[in-house]
Amino acid sequence: MRGVTKHGLTLLCILAPLAATAGDTLGKIRDSQSITLAYRQTAPFSYTNENKQIVGYSIDMCLKIAEAVKRELKLPNLKVAYLPVDSATRFSSIIEGKADLECGSTTNNADRRTRVGFTVPHFFSSVRMLVKNNKGIKNWSDLKDKTIVITKSTTTIDLVNDRSNVRALNIKVLESQDDGEAFAFIEQGKADAFPMDDVLLYSLRSTAKNPATFTVLGDPLSVEPYSLMLRKDDPAFKKLVDREMVRLINEGEFQKMYSYWFTQPTGPKGTNMSMPMGYLLRDSLRYPSDKTGE
Repeated sequence: MRGVTKHGLTLLCILAPLAATAGDTLGKIRDSQSITLAYRQTAPFSYTNENKQIVGYSIDMCLKIAEAVKRELKLPNLKVAYLPVDSATRFSSIIEGKADLECGSTTNNADRRTRVGFTVPHFFSSVRMLVKNNKGIKNWSDLKDKTIVITKSTTTIDLVNDRSNVRALNIKVLESQDDGEAFAFIEQGKADAFPMDDVLLYSLRSTAKNPATFTVLGDPLSVEPYSLMLRKDDPAFKKLVDREMVRLINEGEFQKMYSYWFTQPTGPKGTNMSMPMGYLLRDSLRYPSDKTGE
C-alpha cells in the first residue's frame, strides 16, 4: 500500500465521540424514524434474490450502519427502506436526499468527491472486459473495428476512449441502462466485448446458463476503489458511518462479510465467485481512509 504521508491521505479520526447535535441526515432519520438505502442490481454487492429479498455484500455493511444509527439515535423501531436506483440515478438519489446511503459498487474518486461523500473503500476492482470465447479477442488491441457495450454513467467509458484514441482502434460504443442489459448484449451477439470492473463481470458470468462460454480478460485499465456513498458536507452522519466501518474492520466482521460473499456459494443461484481478498483491500484495512489514490 502507498504510504499515507507521501500521498497526503487523511486517516479517519473516528474514535472521538459524536457531536451532541445531529447533522442533516441524522435529523432527517430521527424525524422520519427510517433510514433509506439505495441499491442497484450489481451482485454480489446488492441485488434481489430468488426470494425477492434485497441482499449483498454492500447491503450487509449498510445494515450494520443502520444498526449503529439506531443505537446512536435511540430509535429501537428504526425502519429500513430501500430505493432502487440505476447507474445514473444513484448519484441524484443521494444528492437530492431520496436515500441516505448508497449500497452498491460505486467508485470513489476525486471528481465524485466534489459532489458526494464516501466512507472507506470496501472493495478494489480492476477494469477488464467480458467476451464470448468464439470472438477471438485476447486483449484490447483485438477490439479494432469492433463493438463494445458500456453501462451508462460509469467511469469505464473514459478509460476505453483513451485506449481507443491511443491505439486508433475505431471502437463502436453502445450504451446499456444497467450491467444486466450489457451482459445480454454480449449473449445475443449485439456487442463483442463488455468492459467493466472485473468483479461484476465474474458475477454476471457465474449466472449464465453456460459460464464456460464467456471469459474475463484484458490487461487491467485501472484500479477502482468501491465505497458506500453518502451526502457531502454532513460531518455528523459521516463520522458515524466511518466509525462503524472501522469497527467492522477492527473486530473482524468486515473480513467475515467478504469471505461469505466472495469465497462461498452464496451468490445468485448459489454460485461461488472464488475470489480471495486482494492485496490492495487487505493492505488498506491496516490504515482505513476515505481518500483514495487517483
